[in-house]
Amino acid sequence: MAEGKTPNIYSIAAHRGFADALVAGLVPRYGDDELGLARLTLLVPSSRAARTMSEAFIRHAGETGRPGMLMPRMVAIGDLDLDEALGALLDPLGASDIPPAIEPTRRWLGLAQLIEEERKELSETPLPGAARLRLARELARTMDRLLVEEKTPDDLLGEPILDMLGDLSDHWKRSLRLFARVQERWRSRLDELGEVDAATRRNLLFNRATTKWKASTPATPIVAAGVTSASPALARMLRAVADLPNGAVILPDLDLKLPDDAWEELGRAGAAPEPGGEVFGSKDALTHPQYHLKLLLERMGVARAEVRPWHRSGISAAEPARAVAISSLFLPPKASRSWAQLEPEKRRLKDVRLMTSATVEDEAQSIALLVREALEVPEKRVAVISADRSLARRVTQNLQRWNIEANDTAGRALSLTPAGRMLGLLAELVSHGPGPAHVIGALAHPLVLRDDAEARAEWLRSLRQFDRKLRGPSPAPGLGPLREIARKAGVCEWWEKVEEVLTPLTDLPEHLPLADALDLLAQGGEALAAEALWSREDGRALSAMVEDLRLNARLLGTVIEPADLAGIVRDCMDEIAVRPPYGGHPRVAIYGLLESRLARADLVICGGLNEGSWPQAPGSDALLAPGVLRALGVPGAEFRIGLAAHDLAGALGAPEVVLSRAQRDAEGPTLPSRFLLRVEALLGEIVQETRETRMPWLLAKLDRAPEPAEPYPRPEPLPSAKQRRVDIKVTALDRLLGDPYQFYASEILGLRKLDPLAADPFSDPALRGTLVHEILDAWHRAREGDPVLPIAEFAARKFAEAQVHPLFKGLWQPRLIAAMERFEAWVDAAKQEGRHVLATEADGSMMVRGVKVRGRADRIDRLADGSLAIVDYKTGSAPTKKEVEKGFRLQLGLLGLIAQDGSFEVGNELISGAASVFEYWSAHKKDGEYGEIFVPMKVAGKKSGLLPDQFLPEHDKFLHIAIDRFILGSDPFTAKENPDYPGYSDYDQLMRLEEWIVRVSNAEGENGQ
Repeated sequence: MAEGKTPNIYSIAAHRGFADALVAGLVPRYGDDELGLARLTLLVPSSRAARTMSEAFIRHAGETGRPGMLMPRMVAIGDLDLDEALGALLDPLGASDIPPAIEPTRRWLGLAQLIEEERKELSETPLPGAARLRLARELARTMDRLLVEEKTPDDLLGEPILDMLGDLSDHWKRSLRLFARVQERWRSRLDELGEVDAATRRNLLFNRATTKWKASTPATPIVAAGVTSASPALARMLRAVADLPNGAVILPDLDLKLPDDAWEELGRAGAAPEPGGEVFGSKDALTHPQYHLKLLLERMGVARAEVRPWHRSGISAAEPARAVAISSLFLPPKASRSWAQLEPEKRRLKDVRLMTSATVEDEAQSIALLVREALEVPEKRVAVISADRSLARRVTQNLQRWNIEANDTAGRALSLTPAGRMLGLLAELVSHGPGPAHVIGALAHPLVLRDDAEARAEWLRSLRQFDRKLRGPSPAPGLGPLREIARKAGVCEWWEKVEEVLTPLTDLPEHLPLADALDLLAQGGEALAAEALWSREDGRALSAMVEDLRLNARLLGTVIEPADLAGIVRDCMDEIAVRPPYGGHPRVAIYGLLESRLARADLVICGGLNEGSWPQAPGSDALLAPGVLRALGVPGAEFRIGLAAHDLAGALGAPEVVLSRAQRDAEGPTLPSRFLLRVEALLGEIVQETRETRMPWLLAKLDRAPEPAEPYPRPEPLPSAKQRRVDIKVTALDRLLGDPYQFYASEILGLRKLDPLAADPFSDPALRGTLVHEILDAWHRAREGDPVLPIAEFAARKFAEAQVHPLFKGLWQPRLIAAMERFEAWVDAAKQEGRHVLATEADGSMMVRGVKVRGRADRIDRLADGSLAIVDYKTGSAPTKKEVEKGFRLQLGLLGLIAQDGSFEVGNELISGAASVFEYWSAHKKDGEYGEIFVPMKVAGKKSGLLPDQFLPEHDKFLHIAIDRFILGSDPFTAKENPDYPGYSDYDQLMRLEEWIVRVSNAEGENGQ
């Protein structure tokens, strides 16, 4: 390496492979026969980069036949995005002259307190706890962003900011004021504590190292490799390293072949046109992959011409022509006009393939196939890089098909791990109460009694019984209704244990200390899962998070509302990535964008190349307007797009590259990444030659084609004569005639639909009907002792006793009570005409040719002439006369036949007699009022329906037809025998309706049926 006044700065082109090329040059330069590279200090950007370098040293030793080698001392600069600390060289234990950094969680909670105090002084509405803590997190990020750029609170009062205040909207003005005031308060608190922010301490440590190395040359060599962060303090330190006679700075993929005019087109990049001017222009190409490197060189005070190319190549180097193509690919707008003159050979990206899949799942499977194919080649290494963690998980799962365990080094959010989900469910119980879904989710969690198989099996048996009874409309809030459900399920003893766990989580004051809330969550989790909650890597990460948050929350006295706990815990867990332990396949790696930097493989697959994923959408700062940041000299949000572009440029330097995207994701159609569009535009007419079509084609052949299934016939079950002898309910006769299969499934097989947990109480007609029937029955019985009892107050009390869900109470209770008040008026008016209520909710039956027909009458009235009136309550619309005439609604007529030929039992009395009036009393809204009486016969001048003297005979005819055919006969119970029958769809899946309905309908249409 050169020595002298020229700084020792080098660039390793993307095609050379950074880590392997670096090692190939460092070993001959600094290697020692006895000490190896032990005298060398290597500054790397992150601990992940240190691991990548270690692997490169090991590969180099194996390639050159070395039996072993002492590796250099590697010191992590510490990536703020990865929340990493500085290495011991830069942050020694004896650095007592630099104040310690405040603990991050204490800082976050402290900022939340200051936000609350500041908003109170500004007479602004207090923020809920979760929102306040989210704002504190955003404020901390903005503070760090300014501190890294060495911007002080005084800069917010500088002339550039004051000049632009008039152009800011009121929202940005309020945000700026809040940020400035909170930041000033925070500085005062730090002064009292004798501490500084972590970003400030980093700057101080960088400055200290810079001063020390400038004053005295270290005795051993120092090399900074792969560090591209352009913070001013770090740039000064890198310049000091580059100026050392035995030092060097080695940059990844600084494009030394980019034309000078294109380099200038990138923009100012930290170089103000005049003293005091803006260092970032509005037209700067922040999204260009070379922009952040230009910014770094500007802050180092180094011209691009002073940077020398690194001539060593790594084991996994690509063809040199690749570097030229990559340079052309990312030319800025004006310079990219030269594409028109590029010859096809210079456009070609040899060994780079483009793969497009229909869906994300297809993309994951195709990527897994590419990995599987590559592993057939001995020693070939494969890297999958994606910013989409969902895609990374899918690839991992698909690789397990071939027993290939691939570790996703980016990890997954703690909230998505088993331990995190467990704590999150308990937090949901605290915040939202013991709702059915959260209760079942927590009690059925895989960690519950995981280490005791016998106890867990018994626990799950009780849970399933409870779950079965719990399904349906949501019970009223609280543990009381759940206790009653457990009693009905016959698991009272089990529920007592559950209630011991849930009671502390639900019986809480309006405000409580955050530390106490975390204690409750930890105790609840341990009560259910014991040590299993904390035993694995996700549990250890969760334990560290809870302990850290609890300690600092108790120290600062942070108080929250229980409703905010779930959001707070989830936000904290989302910030923590849980990485898998070692032990995956040695030749397969799955990286996020940050983790992929400096890494190299023989085959690199870049997945998820869609807008919003790679690059991710730039999020604007929540507190400072873009113009304010630009005036302060802080790079804008688009800066991260340039980093993503540089990550892709580095990946394109691999020997083999596949660029992959899916046309659709879970949310709908996707847009291809702007980077992928540039690749296609550069390739031009030769783009079709680069398409990867083998894997999508092979994907369809991957699984053995199933044997062609015979067309599924329309079900026509033929139960035995003994199985047919079942009772006929008055509500089931029309089903037996219209869709015999439904009757077969429900009455002979005894199958019932499994309701969902927490079913919508607003749309559930069963809940409405049950409540109305119970209230009207109880009201009629109560009126026997109090003939003038009003129904409105009585019904309101019954709704309260039933503890219906608040949603149902708010939406349905008023309209149902309004309808029942009309019912009351009609009952009173009929009483004046000699019509009296005889019985309510009366069970009756009759025998017809040895078959029992049974049903329940909602109400039976005695008319003045001694005949009976049968009334059926409906909370929705009443059946139409056409439906009754066609035999689709036979309930009322059958009840009339039971009254005529059988009896209804009311207490110890039997009621029977001729029925002459049949009515539906509906709560349906008509003519602006709730409540309607509908008579399903042709009476009072009506033009349709059955005549009164035909009503019961017609129902009797339908009944005998059904008995002859199905109960005493041998007809099959054909599915959808009458396609016009408007029955339920509960059994459509059981009868596999969609497999045969079209075929059968077409055949019947051709036959004129």
